[in-house]
Amino acid sequence: MSALLATAGLVVSAVPATAQGFGIGARVAWVHPDTDVDVDAIRYFGGQIRLIGRRAGLEVAMDRHTESFEALNQKVSETPLQVSLLLRMSGGKVAPYLLGGPGWYRRKVEALNGPADLDVSTTEFGWHAGIGLEMLPSKHLGIHGDYRYTFLDFGKKGDNGPPIIGGLLPGHRGSMWTLGATVYF
Repeated sequence: MSALLATAGLVVSAVPATAQGFGIGARVAWVHPDTDVDVDAIRYFGGQIRLIGRRAGLEVAMDRHTESFEALNQKVSETPLQVSLLLRMSGGKVAPYLLGGPGWYRRKVEALNGPADLDVSTTEFGWHAGIGLEMLPSKHLGIHGDYRYTFLDFGKKGDNGPPIIGGLLPGHRGSMWTLGATVYF
């Protein structure tokens, strides 16, 4: 993990200082879980910190979703944290980009009524990758949207079938759409 962050830092620092921007923003994500049950996407709210250069960038994003199930006496909270290397395919005001990196997906199940020793918390690690588009209507504002595959499965069959294109691309266990806005300083 530290090697990935160090590499991302070197890539971003190699970009001329005039092309870099540090930004903080908010986002909404629609997550399609890896389940056989036909369910709609689950909405998460969160934010991101971005360090963007002309051709590369780094994003740290955290989202949250909480839902209570009265009949089960449970409150479920999910908090994914993703670190993404962004590779911009152009340097203009409308810039498509590729993204990828590690993610930590925390899930906590709490009892609504009862002792706290019934609470269970787990954290799962997984890689993610995707493609997105950022529009920069002004020097200090960026609006982005992207699609990410989560829990990439390298080299073996995933829950969604065999790897794509004869094993060249990984399978996955979920996906997510994100839409966000970033204020750059």
